[in-house]
Amino acid sequence: MPPVKKIIMWLVVLFAIYAIVTSPDQAANIVKTAWDIVWTGVTNIATFFNRLIGN
Repeated sequence: MPPVKKIIMWLVVLFAIYAIVTSPDQAANIVKTAWDIVWTGVTNIATFFNRLIGN
């Protein structure tokens, strides 16, 4: 099964490069949105633990 996993990984990488080259503005918006989701999640987790500890 490792060769199949490697092929799929390369297909995903090639598709990502194709998407960036053909539509850089949309690719940037997707990355920005993903980063915002991750940052909001990290902030919410930090807030939860701060309130749990009592700070």
